[in-house]
Amino acid sequence: MTSGAETSPSRTRRTRLTPEREEELYAAVLDLLREVGYDALTMDAVAARARSSKATLYRQWQGKPRLVATALRHHKSFGLESVDTGSLRGDLYEIARRIGEGPSRKDAALMRALGQAVNCNDELADALHETLIQPEQAILRRMLERAVRRGEIAPDNPAIDFVPHLIAGAAFARPILERTDADTAYLERYVDAVVLPVLSRN
Repeated sequence: MTSGAETSPSRTRRTRLTPEREEELYAAVLDLLREVGYDALTMDAVAARARSSKATLYRQWQGKPRLVATALRHHKSFGLESVDTGSLRGDLYEIARRIGEGPSRKDAALMRALGQAVNCNDELADALHETLIQPEQAILRRMLERAVRRGEIAPDNPAIDFVPHLIAGAAFARPILERTDADTAYLERYVDAVVLPVLSRN
C-alpha cells in the first residue's frame, strides 16, 4: 500500500474527516506508539483503536510512516510560525518557552523510541523529515533571516546553519544526560550561554 507511487500528502491527501475525528485518530496512534513502539504498531491496531476502517487510513495517509509522522506533527507542533517578537533574543526565548512547556516525560521517551526506529526505516525517516522537521527548519530560517535584516546577525556567520541542531540538541540531550526535562528556564539559560553568543559573533 506504500508503493513508489506515493506522493506528497499535500498533493494526495483529501480528507473528509472532521478536526475532532482527526484528533481522536491521532491520539489513538500515539497511544499505541507508547504502548507497543513503532515496529509493533499495525494499521489494523490503529483502525481498531480509533474505530475506523483500515481503508480510510490508507486513503488518507497511504501507510504507517506518514500516519505516524502526521500524528506527531499534530501533537508536537509548537506553533513556531507565529513567533515574531521583533528581536532575536525575544524570538529565541519564545521558542524556548513553547518547547519547554510542551513536552512531557512520556513524550520525550516516545521521541527517543522513534529515534531508534528511524535509524532502521528509511520510509519513516523520510516521512518524519518532510512532515515534522522541514516545516520547523523553515520557520527557524525565516526567523534568522529577520535577525540578519535587523543587523543582529552577520549574514556570513557560519553558526546560522547550525541553529536547528543547537536547539534540538539541548531539548533532547538534557533528559539523557541529566534525567530531567529541558524546561523553559533551562532552555533560556542555554540560549543566553550558547546560542546568542555564537550568533552575535562577528
